[in-house]
Order: sequence, then structure tokens, then C-alpha cells
Amino acid sequence: MTFTRETARLLLRPPHASDLDAFVEIHEDPEVMRYMTLVGPLSGRVAGWRMLAMLIGHWQLRGYGQWTVFEKTRGQVIGRVGLWNPEGWPGLEVGWVIRRECWGHGFATEAALEALRFAFEDVRAEYVISLIRPDNARSIRVAEKIGETLQGTHVMDGTELSVYGIHRGR
Repeated sequence: MTFTRETARLLLRPPHASDLDAFVEIHEDPEVMRYMTLVGPLSGRVAGWRMLAMLIGHWQLRGYGQWTVFEKTRGQVIGRVGLWNPEGWPGLEVGWVIRRECWGHGFATEAALEALRFAFEDVRAEYVISLIRPDNARSIRVAEKIGETLQGTHVMDGTELSVYGIHRGR
């Protein structure tokens, strides 16, 4: 199984320590962080390192995870997208975090579609979810574009989240 993937405009690869500066920059943006679930206080390089170590560890423990996403034309890290299922999570999730100046260009949708292909073809998942804050219209649009539909709600740390989901073979 190959873990690095390419789409028309993006390169997706498991995170490396060299991604730290870009991840810190992306996660320091309050508009990006506004819709994150269970992130806790994220600020500075120490918090960025912990996030990066957690993402790398997820790949090691589960054999899949979130990719660092590069826009090919600029060679710039624009975010992280992929699969997430830590212990106690309500299901295999496809999630996306994209640099704010790259919002509205279809990057999250493009990368999330590749993550779904990976989930169904390589991981052999039967069902994938996305947990989204109900007021996050942009992420709801991404979920709908990749074929997910509203399945219900889930409360996590006192916050009610919308659960979007899709079955293999939709």
C-alpha cells in the first residue's frame, strides 16, 4: 500500500517533522481554529509539535491518518486532510484543515475525495463520517460535495456536532 497520493492539483503525504512551521502557521489562524473539535489550546511551536507527533503517531498505530497537503503549483503546505480514528472516536472520520487563504478553491473537496478513495479501497472501510460544527457552512458544503449526508448529531466535550456520513458504494 502506498501512502503518498496525488490529485490533479495536490500532493498528499504522511506528515514529517519538516512540516512543523507550516502546521503552526495554519493552526495559529483563529478563523481556521474556530471550527476545530477537541483541539485544546494550540499555540506556538510546542503545541504544533504535539499536534504533528499525534498525526504521525496515528499513522503508526492505525496504518492510515491525515496527510500533509501540498499545492503542487506553489509547492506550499496548504493543510492536512485524511482519516482520523483515535481511541474512543465515534467512527472513522475524514477531516480537513486548509490554510485560510486557500479556502474557496476546492482543495478540501479534492483532497477529501482522495481520502475517501483511500478509506474504501485501501483501508477497506464500510462507512466514513465527518464531524462538523452545525454553523460551519463551508465544511458542510465539502461533506455534501464528497457525497456525505447528514446522519445525526454527536456530543463531544459538551459541543453538539453534526455527523455526516457515507457508506462504501454510496
